[in-house]
Amino acid sequence: MTYQTDRPEPLRHVEHVMGTVFSFDLREVAAADRPRVQAALDGAVVGLHRVDELFSTYRPDSEISRLRRGELTLSRCAPEVWDVLRMCEEAEHRSGGWFSARYAGGRPDPTGLVKGWAVERAARMLVSSGAGSVCVNGGGDVQVHGGPWRVGIADPLRRGELAAVVEAHGELAVATSGPAERGCHIIDPRTGRPPAQGLASVTVIATSLADADAWATAACAMGAGRARAWLGRLADAEAFVITADGATWHTSGFARYTAGLCV
Repeated sequence: MTYQTDRPEPLRHVEHVMGTVFSFDLREVAAADRPRVQAALDGAVVGLHRVDELFSTYRPDSEISRLRRGELTLSRCAPEVWDVLRMCEEAEHRSGGWFSARYAGGRPDPTGLVKGWAVERAARMLVSSGAGSVCVNGGGDVQVHGGPWRVGIADPLRRGELAAVVEAHGELAVATSGPAERGCHIIDPRTGRPPAQGLASVTVIATSLADADAWATAACAMGAGRARAWLGRLADAEAFVITADGATWHTSGFARYTAGLCV
């Protein structure tokens, strides 16, 4: 990709945290704003490590782990934990219980929402600092501002290939859930087992990445039968789905975001 010589060079950064890779791409940063934007980028990276310290279910010293073991009460948790668990409750209500942050014997596990929330928060911090065009990618879940941006949706059944490309302008989020990257980690909260009707991946487009992340997780938990009707009724969101046998379908408004469907 080439850039006009009269435009400032973009700021980019890659960080390994929360068990995945986060990438930052900041464009349209005026020379006078670069120190402030760079400071915000440094702060956003520190913020991701704090999210890991608070929410990792793999770190025994995280607040979520201590809360799950009964060593810490919610009233003594950090404000971020309060905020995320409240958002999880709202997502559970809006999804009719298909999104749940209480998989493990009723113990809190906000994994299905917290990464999207963290990426969205980092992107807003960078926009507020003066970056005119921002893309933050956390393990394939993307929040953009400005643009235009092109966001690829990976084909879970053909490694290294894309299933679709989303044209992103303004404030937009793209989140994908499914078993391709992490194995079968999504369960039906009503049975405690993987969904009977498997989906290879569900991609949701919305304004908020926290919402998109939760809706993609909920749709995977529903399985193919329920997910199609539910995603079609979902307000302010569109979806693209690949089933376990390789078939694809999308909601009626998804096509307006696409630069192309590759399958």
